[in-house]
Amino acid sequence: MNNEEQIEEYLRTLRQHLGPVQSLEREEIVRELAAHIRDAQEEGGSLESILLRLGPPELLAAEYRDGLLLRRASRSISPLLLLRATLRFATRGVSGFLVFLVAFCGYLISVTFLLVAFMKCVTPEHVGAWVNGDSLVEFGVLMAPYPPNAHEALGYWIIPISLSCGSVLMLTTTAIIRFCLKTSSRVQARI
Repeated sequence: MNNEEQIEEYLRTLRQHLGPVQSLEREEIVRELAAHIRDAQEEGGSLESILLRLGPPELLAAEYRDGLLLRRASRSISPLLLLRATLRFATRGVSGFLVFLVAFCGYLISVTFLLVAFMKCVTPEHVGAWVNGDSLVEFGVLMAPYPPNAHEALGYWIIPISLSCGSVLMLTTTAIIRFCLKTSSRVQARI
């Protein structure tokens, strides 16, 4: 197999493993990499050493997919895309895992607040914050109406409070994740 056939085989395998990437991005990556390989050859590098330095096309394609996902997520406000990106980021080390935990917990708590607001509208006697005779505050969703020796502390005010807390927490979580992903992309670019 001559050099040109080896390059084409490498690029074909790379293209196959870039499958989920949009076709325009995929072809741009392949063109850019082909130009890089040919430039390195013109500078006197052997094709084997160039391909060895690049690594297996499967791993290179995975790195490109991860990079594109992290870059797309760092500009997005979609919680699902951000969670997917942070899950991928979590596989890269402890800092990625911590970002994923922040994302997961932040979104889980914010969705819980939003559900409390919705459930108060649907079943008001089962959702709320109650104070019993011992000044103990209980907050949550009960299967039965609130205890007879307690009275509801917030009433329907729990709806705007829960909506506000859930929305602010969701926006804050999104901002933190986007910041971490952008910072990670900048650090990776410097390396």
